[in-house]
Amino acid sequence: LAFGCPGVLAVLGLEAAAPGECELTRLLQDKLQYEMRLQYMKHYFPIDYTVQVQYEEVLRPSNITRLRNGTVSEAALRYLWFHVSSQAVLRIREVLPEKHPSWKYTQELCQLFDALGKEYSKYRQTDVEAVVADLVKLVHSAGAESRRKAVRPKALLDNCLKVMRMLYGVPCEWGWT
Repeated sequence: LAFGCPGVLAVLGLEAAAPGECELTRLLQDKLQYEMRLQYMKHYFPIDYTVQVQYEEVLRPSNITRLRNGTVSEAALRYLWFHVSSQAVLRIREVLPEKHPSWKYTQELCQLFDALGKEYSKYRQTDVEAVVADLVKLVHSAGAESRRKAVRPKALLDNCLKVMRMLYGVPCEWGWT
């Protein structure tokens, strides 16, 4: 692909979100407004259209709550969110022909995730909890074909936004949290 989503990037871990992270996630939040998700991920797709994703590529707020209760650091949770969300956008993009009305939208999302990956790479990589490192490996493993599930494109982006708000709302001082 000419404009791919990020692959496995070394994403670092500061407990507090960096200013660049906050700015980029704010831009992502703008791109993930309900009206845009509805138009590009539901209305422009056939009724009940689904994308095949690995089980680990679905990250819900309940997953974050469970990992937080297991004392996984906020930095590791943001690391996980970044990998799962960028992979979800890539999965959606893989099914779109270039002339599809949602192509440009997913390209813009990919570019924001690429920029976020570059922002993370400015910092020294730190170890993340084994449970998160294992999940990230699973997300990027090609051999997990048997662990696939069908998910609507809009649901993938809905989860992306909900989890992003959980992880960045407080450290980035978003007003509504």
